[in-house]
Amino acid sequence: MGYLLKDRVGDVTEFLAALDRVAAGGTVIDPDVVRKLLTRRRVQAPLERLTDRERQVLALMAEGRSNTAIARQLAVSGAAVAKHVNNILAKLDLPPAADDHRRVRAVLAYLQS
Repeated sequence: MGYLLKDRVGDVTEFLAALDRVAAGGTVIDPDVVRKLLTRRRVQAPLERLTDRERQVLALMAEGRSNTAIARQLAVSGAAVAKHVNNILAKLDLPPAADDHRRVRAVLAYLQS
């Protein structure tokens, strides 16, 4: 059994070596395919889920800025900042809780990364 990408099939020497391995009962899987499969399975760190803009907002939150100050600095609306903050909280798995301040917990996650 074997699977090679088109780019590898174009290299005759590599293709013939793979063909010989398969004919001998071996298995050949293109290294790029293996790398992509392994990369997808890697667990993504919570902060890696954030967009660049969400990271900017979180960095400003860590500086102690209010939504109004963040909006002014990034030249966006207050509603846009509120949306980014909500996305940050969701992506960091910080649901509403009576005992926790989600914004502080988000900043702590940022500072610990």
